[in-house]
Amino acid sequence: MSRQNFKNFSSVILNKGPLLIVMAAILWGVDGVIRRSLLTLPPIIIVFYEHLLGAAILSLVAWPSLLKLKLTKKIVGLTLAISILSGLLGTLWFTSALVKVNFIAFSVVFLLQKLQPIFAVTAARIFLKEKITKQYLWWAGLALVAAYFVTFPSGSVNLSTGTGTVVAALLALGAAAAWGISTVFSKMLLAETTHTQATALRFFTTTIMALVAVVVMGQASMILTPDLTQVFRFGFIAVSTGMVALWIYYKGLKQTQAKISTILELVFPFLAVTIDAFLYKTVLAPTQYLAAAVLLFAIYRVGKLQNSSLN
Repeated sequence: MSRQNFKNFSSVILNKGPLLIVMAAILWGVDGVIRRSLLTLPPIIIVFYEHLLGAAILSLVAWPSLLKLKLTKKIVGLTLAISILSGLLGTLWFTSALVKVNFIAFSVVFLLQKLQPIFAVTAARIFLKEKITKQYLWWAGLALVAAYFVTFPSGSVNLSTGTGTVVAALLALGAAAAWGISTVFSKMLLAETTHTQATALRFFTTTIMALVAVVVMGQASMILTPDLTQVFRFGFIAVSTGMVALWIYYKGLKQTQAKISTILELVFPFLAVTIDAFLYKTVLAPTQYLAAAVLLFAIYRVGKLQNSSLN
């Protein structure tokens, strides 16, 4: 990369919201490694505890900011929608889908999760009136294709994951829709609040909803199941890939269009595959290296559109 190109890259990423989006996606990329010891717990218990500990930490630092916030019907409505879609249903559906396919990495679950940007861009066009240009469609489409080949090196998807495959596919599709639409609702909420207030509202509300869901789903007897090591793991998630990552993401999203943000988040599958290769000695295929290079360049080009008049 030439000095001028590096300067251009820096001007696009380093001093703007896109950098924070990428930072959050990097943290999410290592989330799977941290959660491996939690997979013996019911998905709703995982959702409850990660939000409970995140909310506990936020109560110490965000409460003064929340006291200054005037709750309007719009803020309450958006908070409820985000907490239900992203905090509760999206996480629960995706985790449940992975259980159905025994956490097989190259399954239909991961394929359908890649559709999240389509839901986010559609919602951004409807609710935020964000302009979708031909140039954006080109680079966003290229990023989606590259992300697919980063995850599926041979281009083939494992559809033979047992009798739960169809249910897993529906759950994964629901999670992609929930997270994609929630990105737009979060952008709308950030227009009314600070990123700290938005993070706190989401964690407090999702914790209450998750507790109700634990009872409704008949998992109340499991609420004391986590051992000390798992509780410690939940705390570590809260200060890294959970609450802190969301706080960074919301700070970036406040400065970034939703259609840009959802493509920048594709750094996540790239990093997840890279970490898997590094920690678990999974050999990457040549197509994955090529797709990763294309993905990073496409993400850079989409990020550059943030400052373009084409937006």
